[in-house]
Amino acid sequence: MELIKPARLIVGITGATGTIFGVRLLQMLHGSGVETHLVLSKWATRTLVHETPHTVKEVQALATQSYGVTDQGAAISSGSFVTLGMVIAPCSMRTLAAIAHGLGDNLIHRAAEVILKERRKLVLVVRESPFSEIHLENMLKLSRMGVVILPPVPAFYNNPQNLDDMVNHITMRVIDQFDIHLDVMNRWDGVLLDQRRSQPDSK
Repeated sequence: MELIKPARLIVGITGATGTIFGVRLLQMLHGSGVETHLVLSKWATRTLVHETPHTVKEVQALATQSYGVTDQGAAISSGSFVTLGMVIAPCSMRTLAAIAHGLGDNLIHRAAEVILKERRKLVLVVRESPFSEIHLENMLKLSRMGVVILPPVPAFYNNPQNLDDMVNHITMRVIDQFDIHLDVMNRWDGVLLDQRRSQPDSK
């Protein structure tokens, strides 16, 4: 009997601003050996072409498999389809609410529901500002279930030089949650930049 060790990750992209995070995640994992199973919501397709130079077909081509958002019969709608988990980047507040209240009315919601019931890793890159009390209550409810709430908050300790650096760092941190470690940006090593510059060359 063959032991199944899947390296599959479900990726949902919803209509909140910040579709680049989902795109960059797919770009980073493309060719890495990790299968990516992609679902774009209806509004994600519109936000994508408004915010980025990418087309829907280009983004779908980055994934191992792409599904229609209304395809409730897709493989990822069943717990028997074993995965590392799911990331929704960005995650709209509508999607957050649907997951928190078990409203599986599209494939993104249904796939997240499966991840929850199977006790797998679910990471939500929630995108809104400021958060209302409703948003915070929904996030707290899901956090108590083990969901990782990961807003795309930029870091500055690694001295980003441009917006791409910030996007890369946030996306790297998202992928870290699944024990997939791609060092595409500098990680904090406890040494400040000016201290590192003042250290003598070790060569």
